[in-house]
Amino acid sequence: MLDRIEKIEGVVTRHVRRDISRLVAFAKGNLGRAAQSISTTSTPHICIVSGFFIRFANPPSPETDGLIGTAHMAAGFAAAGFKVTVITDAPCAKAVWAVVDALPHKVDLEIVSVDEAAVRRLRHHLEQLPTPPTHMIAIERVSPSSDGKPHREHGWDMSSDTAPLHLLFEEKGWERRWITIGIGDGGNEIGMGSLPPDIVATDIPNGPLIAAQTPCDYLIVAGVSNWGGYGLLAAVACLRNDISSRLLGCFTGEKEREFLTAAVTVGQAIDDSRVDRPGSLQMSVDRLPVEQHVEVVERIRALSLMYV
Repeated sequence: MLDRIEKIEGVVTRHVRRDISRLVAFAKGNLGRAAQSISTTSTPHICIVSGFFIRFANPPSPETDGLIGTAHMAAGFAAAGFKVTVITDAPCAKAVWAVVDALPHKVDLEIVSVDEAAVRRLRHHLEQLPTPPTHMIAIERVSPSSDGKPHREHGWDMSSDTAPLHLLFEEKGWERRWITIGIGDGGNEIGMGSLPPDIVATDIPNGPLIAAQTPCDYLIVAGVSNWGGYGLLAAVACLRNDISSRLLGCFTGEKEREFLTAAVTVGQAIDDSRVDRPGSLQMSVDRLPVEQHVEVVERIRALSLMYV
């Protein structure tokens, strides 16, 4: 079981665009620990926070990364009978709704405006639910850096396009605490604040400016953030053989294509955007075509089903 999770973690942490060796080394084992936390909770309520908006894209839209990981986790956890709530902000609403709408099971969707008061109201609402969240997962969701502002990897200030959903991951001053999990690949995402500051500052371009300040209980570093979501779902399936078939029922290459198609054609999610090269609508994530992500899904699925 643990051997399978270690192998899944090895697939998830494969380098893609940058050397993330030290980030991966620091977070090693957290995939299994996060999965253990979910798998041992009697009535999980999983909240998934996603959406990374790119103003300079064509059209201005959120990235495909994070959205497909959200879709697979939401589909699997909901099929297993967990309560699932997907959370995003207004700039990312169309794309996140598109993948939620493509899910075979109903999940809740919460959308907030780019406003701190709106996030605080949402936090209070979640705390007062009859079944409040047990786990808050951020996947490819930007965190404020040391200057208090969220930044893209190239240093652009995203404050006007990003609701402060990192407040859902804070503890001080709030009534209720839940387990927090951060999934990212670039050092500027929610959860990366758990890393020693010198790692992102030294190893990631523009690291001193963009390094996330928001920590989490379990940081999962991945070569592509979506893969971290795939790995978490699969690791929970490894630990819960009784419901593994439901957790992995939609975790297939076919559904990978279906979720990405919904994100791109309905939600207008984009890939690979810079000022000198605006992102566009294409069936890719982090510059890798959908076929390569299908291979990752199928490899992780095969590992999670070994010996079952």
